[in-house]
Amino acid sequence: MKRREFIWKGIGAGILAGSALASKPGEQAWDLVAVKGGEPAAMFDKAILSLGGMKKYVQPNQTVVIKPNIGWDTSAESAANTNPQLVARIVEHCLSAGAKTVYLFDHTINEWTRTYSNSGIEKAAKDAGAKIVSGNSESYYHEVTIKKGKILKKDKVHELILESDVFINVPILKNHGGSTLTISMKNLMGVMWDRRYWHDNDLHQCIADFASEIKPTLNVVDAYRVMKRNGPRGVSLSDVVEMKSLIISEDIVAADAAATKLFGKEPDQVGHIRIANEMGVGTSDLTKLSINRITI
Repeated sequence: MKRREFIWKGIGAGILAGSALASKPGEQAWDLVAVKGGEPAAMFDKAILSLGGMKKYVQPNQTVVIKPNIGWDTSAESAANTNPQLVARIVEHCLSAGAKTVYLFDHTINEWTRTYSNSGIEKAAKDAGAKIVSGNSESYYHEVTIKKGKILKKDKVHELILESDVFINVPILKNHGGSTLTISMKNLMGVMWDRRYWHDNDLHQCIADFASEIKPTLNVVDAYRVMKRNGPRGVSLSDVVEMKSLIISEDIVAADAAATKLFGKEPDQVGHIRIANEMGVGTSDLTKLSINRITI
């Protein structure tokens, strides 16, 4: 097969170091796939196919939990929450792969029923065949030990994360006043109960500690619309830039490092990415990875 390099120009130019060769699905084991230029569902189709298809991750009769960012009572256009089209497409791929049940939840900031509804995610996920669960009752959360945690030694984690066979983490890339950026590791704050402890006890270290214990099967970063300032909720649509991009990887640190570069920063500028790399949670050195860039 003749190979060619995908070169990203414009806003994504040079975001990812490492291999950028196109291949047939299954021909090469990519560590990370970055897609640009399409609608959310189409970009996910390309990305998951490049990794070998959803059947690589979801086996028949398994239970899947999908965790988007649904923290805020705002519309999809605000880019405060994960894109509903992307969420729906992931649900469809999981069910097509043979999943018995696909659950979806978040521990929201705003009132959860309004947030689920007004984000557009609840309808999109239900229409695709998912079951919607609340994340806003402490009774759903059970204590786990964070074995490698330096500050965070234990935490309460939603039972769906502990009981499901497959965990797909679907953050949106955006600015955040406390953690610099919200991406995959920061999105895990929506699967635990006591957010206040993290904020009061070195937020970046707690994010990295938690990621050392709770490890998604797959991380899918929504960068279709990106909130460049005033995160995590945003103030107006002027905060949002349309990037039409998506990043996917099993390595949560690599996914966040690549998304950070897409945002226009370096991974070392984001405390929890630097710390997680040092802890061995994953790698932020993209030159060590086999990366497929795809332009639609």
